[in-house]
Amino acid sequence: MPSPSRARANVSERSGAARGWPAAVVRRLRWDRREEVTVTGTPQQEPPAGRPESLADLLGGRRGAVDATLPPVAFAVGWLLGGESLWAGVAAAVVTGAAVALWRLRRGDRPRSVLVGLLAVCVAALIALRTGRAADFFLLQLLSNAASALAWAVSIVLRWPLLGVVVGVALGQRGRWRRDPALLRAYGRGSWVWTATYVLRVAVFVPLYLGGQVVALVVARVALTWPLVAAALAVSWVVVRRSLPAGHPGLRHPVIPAAQDGPTDVAGRPTTRA
Repeated sequence: MPSPSRARANVSERSGAARGWPAAVVRRLRWDRREEVTVTGTPQQEPPAGRPESLADLLGGRRGAVDATLPPVAFAVGWLLGGESLWAGVAAAVVTGAAVALWRLRRGDRPRSVLVGLLAVCVAALIALRTGRAADFFLLQLLSNAASALAWAVSIVLRWPLLGVVVGVALGQRGRWRRDPALLRAYGRGSWVWTATYVLRVAVFVPLYLGGQVVALVVARVALTWPLVAAALAVSWVVVRRSLPAGHPGLRHPVIPAAQDGPTDVAGRPTTRA
């Protein structure tokens, strides 16, 4: 009896052939289904029947964004309750960051990402203690958003849009998506949505930071974290879907021109068969 993954692959192949897709596309469907099991170790989770798969299904994001807002909120609460004491705010932020880190480890998050999140809280706290200015707790966040806006914009110009890189890693595709001109174009357009989110944060954070508005910075941080991430996921998904031509099999199945169909290296470039 064939496995569920193989059964889905057979259906995809028959469906593609029935629609008159080129043989290379049908072969790619077969290759994608096999790689979903062999490369990642476990089959990729499929969306519920009858509902189109979204970027939120592939990437998640809201849970991590909510976790990232807790230490800044704790900093502001400790700072206010301590009579604008910087030490009280820092202590509250670090304790909350450690609690969030332990919770993330218990729910199975990767230790490296958990440590990076906790390290960011500690560095922000050290900066504030070093300068003696409460608003400087948010300086690292401001700089990281400015750097992210630049990185996303440069990735689009270099035709390595970061949205494609992130989704490609999530789907175990390596760089194969870049060989599909339609996907490359769609990911480029979708990446501009994420670039805009970082530019918006910088535009809001800078005047508040310069004015030393600690409470306003916390409110902006919360408002521009998980709500903005949710909006970016939804809008970029719409942009990507509308950028793909009619009949395209979707993000999981890059359509590779027949001349390029074959083995690829890590960057998605064709390699010579032995």
